[in-house]
Amino acid sequence: MTIQPIGAISKNVVNFNGQKKNGYENPINRSTERNLAILGTAGLASLVGVAAGGLTSCFPQFKGWKIPTIVGGCAALFTMVLALPSRLYNTKVNAFAKEKEMDVFSRQKAAQANIYGDINNEIKDEEVSLDDKVRHYSTVKMADNGRGVMVQGAS
Repeated sequence: MTIQPIGAISKNVVNFNGQKKNGYENPINRSTERNLAILGTAGLASLVGVAAGGLTSCFPQFKGWKIPTIVGGCAALFTMVLALPSRLYNTKVNAFAKEKEMDVFSRQKAAQANIYGDINNEIKDEEVSLDDKVRHYSTVKMADNGRGVMVQGAS
């Protein structure tokens, strides 16, 4: 059984969308995340604008529709200008973190598939003793369950 470092594995890669980008496809899309942040901020600004316009219409001197509409529009625009840069920055940082998490997940699954493939080939090999087969398989299972380490020294 050979255990290779994660960087050396290039054949068994996790592919989410059928397209390959650096060997695997990451499902996190930064432009979608950015567009959702803009949409959410626009919704928040609309709510603030409607609330400001509604509060303005409660005053007796502003009973028409023009002044409350202008005040609501200005409040919405002001909210959008203040909230959007921070929201876009946080979305960019969170999307980057999600991409890195998915990269680690993809590589972990590829390494795991490679190791289990090697174990399966070893089990089918008649020249390897049963004790070695059981020991290698149990070592891998313990590592998957978090109770052991996957790499052993030469004995």
